[in-house]
Amino acid sequence: MYDSYRPHLLLSQVPLTVSPFISLPTSVTLPYTYKSVSSTLPPSVLDNPTNPDSRPRYVVSSSGEHAAHPDEILAACKSLEQHLKKARADAEGAIKAWEESIRQRELAERRRVAPGWLDREEKLLQPSRAAGSPGSKGDVSESLLDSTSADQGSSTLPAMVPRDEGKELDRAFGGLGLK
Repeated sequence: MYDSYRPHLLLSQVPLTVSPFISLPTSVTLPYTYKSVSSTLPPSVLDNPTNPDSRPRYVVSSSGEHAAHPDEILAACKSLEQHLKKARADAEGAIKAWEESIRQRELAERRRVAPGWLDREEKLLQPSRAAGSPGSKGDVSESLLDSTSADQGSSTLPAMVPRDEGKELDRAFGGLGLK
């Protein structure tokens, strides 16, 4: 049996020598600002005593004002990503609706200029008479192309009068009275 107070047999046979080159340590003088370390550890900063179910917030901002758990940071990043995707989809939808409204306005303008041209496949425009026009009666008149004789077509048409550009200039600017 080994006694802990008695030296080991092998160690007791080794003589101790003191070397002049080795100096033994001396006691250290402590400064006046020295505070002793407490014997107990402080409570963990990771544990929240008010809510034991919450996860520890050990990711701290550089200012030290905010702390969060990594899962909270990931959840915030994912929600931000979803918000950005939704905002982008809404913006693209608004742009498409705007472009469609421009296309509809242009189509309405084209239909106003040439009604029926864009709505039909045959692409043949036929003029229609207004209800209050002086030449229209209750019956449907024949077309010029449907007439059988040239005399019949020429009797219904007004006579063509040649244009006189000089008279039109006199009407626009007044007579100059050239002699």
